Order: sequence, then C-alpha cells, then structure tokens
Amino acid sequence: MAPADRSFARRTLLTTTAALTGAALLGGTAQAAGTRHTAWPAQFPLPDGFQPEGITIGSKPYGYFGSLANGDVYRASLATGQGRVVVKGAGRPTVGLKIDSHGRLFLAGGASGEIRVADARSGETEQVYATGGTFVNDVILTPGAAWFTDSFKPVLYKLAKGAVTTVPLSGDWQQGPDFTANGIERTPDGRALLVVNGFANGGGLMRVDPRTGAARAVDLGGAKLPNGDGLLLLGRILYAVQQQQNAIDVFRLNDAGTRGTALTRITDPRFRIPTTVAAWGRRLYLPNARFDVEPTPTTDYDVVAVDQV
Repeated sequence: MAPADRSFARRTLLTTTAALTGAALLGGTAQAAGTRHTAWPAQFPLPDGFQPEGITIGSKPYGYFGSLANGDVYRASLATGQGRVVVKGAGRPTVGLKIDSHGRLFLAGGASGEIRVADARSGETEQVYATGGTFVNDVILTPGAAWFTDSFKPVLYKLAKGAVTTVPLSGDWQQGPDFTANGIERTPDGRALLVVNGFANGGGLMRVDPRTGAARAVDLGGAKLPNGDGLLLLGRILYAVQQQQNAIDVFRLNDAGTRGTALTRITDPRFRIPTTVAAWGRRLYLPNARFDVEPTPTTDYDVVAVDQV
C-alpha cells in the first residue's frame, strides 16, 4: 500500500458514541475565538493536493508543513499566509517534523521507514537514516537527541550523534493490530517522554522512560485519546489533537507527567480533521489533513489558527 493510501486507510471516522463520550469526559467545550494577532490570517491555504500532516514552528514566525503525497516541506509566513516549498521530498512521505535552533528539519518518513534531516535554508537533505521500521510517524527534539515513534511497532527511534538506536517499549505499553503510537512530547520536568497510544485502554498517553523504554499509563482521570495525534506541551498545559473528532483536548499535567486533569476541549467549525499543532504567540496552528476524503491532486488543504487556553 502506498504511503498516502496507508495513512488514509488507517483513519476511519470515529463513531458518534465515542465522540460524545470523549466530550463528556472533558466536561466542557471551548469554541475558538479571535486572537490578538488580528492582522495575521487565522486561516490560509496550502498547495492543492499537498496532503499535510505535520507542522513545526521555530524561532521565527514561519510554519513548516510536511506532505504525505511526496514528502515536500512547505514553509508559510504566519504573518501573511504566503509560502513556498523549501525542501523537495523526492516522492517519499513526510509525516511529523520538527525544526531545531540551527534550522535543521528532522523529518519522519512514514511508510518509507526513513528518518531524514534537511536544511530549511538551503533545502538540501543532509542525512537519510534507514530505521527498518514500518511507519515512522512523529518526532520530538530533546537536548542531544531526536525521538521518533513507529505506529506499527512497539519501539521508539533515538537519533543522536549521527546514529539511530532502536528502543523497545515495555511495561504498560500495548501494541494494537493497527496504528498504535502517534504523537510524542516531553514531560514538563523533561525527564521522560509522552507518547500517544491509540489502542491501550481505549486510547491514551504513555509516559516512557527514555533510558529503558519502560512505559507507564498516564492517569487522565478517565479521558480517552482514541484518535490522539499531535501533542504540544506549553509549560504544564498539554494540547492533544483528536483528529477525527475535530478537536483539541487540553490537559494540565503534573511535573512528572504521570497525571493529567482535563481542562477543556477546543473545537472550531473550520477544523477538517486536523492532525498536529504548533504555537506562536497566543495562537495554535493546525493543518487540516482531511482524512475523511479521498485525496486527489486538486484536493484543497489549509491551516487554521485558534487561541490557546
């Protein structure tokens, strides 16, 4: 199955019952309103047929978006919404991505099993690493390393000092028959990793010890993340995108990341299956992946901005 087809096939729409259950557990819904950056667009287009999934924002107000269709990376100004392709993907998909302080893009290669490192300024792909994985999905940067999830295998990949190490997941980790691991973040204290597990106990978060791979289920007070995708931690506030539910579930974590309290759910009528989230100022930016439609070269895609909690 082609990378784009596999990504599309793994996301069937959530049933109405599950969606209502998730909303009830979160206790309330915050409708997105205007932001203080009123002169900046709160919605802007991506190229037709682009098939976005990941987003990253660095130290300047530019969003970088990866393409499932061909692996291109598109950079857009958050101030104007205008952009261009800055890295060519050579036909291999780009799923999650992060940019570091040196302008290097760390790209998760999806079904290609690759990890790629590209220079956002020159557009050159500097390194390509074969993981032997099945679907390299998302990435988080920590001091000295980049960590990647694999949605079909109970492992994480650690890229450090020019080499990739496979870290098996153990403990509470349960590997499902389909996509399991998805988004990844750090705990507030920086000592561990948080990984979405869309299978165990109906979907939730796992706290993973990066030294051993031992996973412990995070107590979210009964809230579930069956469609959890991208994660964003700001202080102790965790934003978890629930793609097919067209929502962002918001939690307050303890420092260790072992417990979380559901605060609210952000929804917006402009959401069309958002997948991942990044922040600039008081805004959250999300690409609409539109996994509820069959992708074509003329399918339209866009990015929407909502207020942080």
